[in-house]
Amino acid sequence: MPLDGADETTTLTYGAIAARIAKDKGLKRMSAQAVGSAVGHNSISLIIPCHRVVGTNGSLTGYAGGIDKKVRLLQMEKALSDKLFVPKKGTALRQQP
Repeated sequence: MPLDGADETTTLTYGAIAARIAKDKGLKRMSAQAVGSAVGHNSISLIIPCHRVVGTNGSLTGYAGGIDKKVRLLQMEKALSDKLFVPKKGTALRQQP
């Protein structure tokens, strides 16, 4: 899957991953939201780097470990570009239990 091939400075969008999965499975399209949900339930997030998956518009969304950890991981990897940003509202900002 596409996340396995991402190096430590690469970010991917949910839409790009959805398009690749659709192509690999011979589908017309796949929902970026479905990909986001699957990525959000990834229990081995450091082995498969789901913190590098970002919104199409550059928003840092959808990391089950918390947006602050996603930002810190991207900073440590030098993958946090000026085009990426923390959204002001949305489900990514919910406090984790």
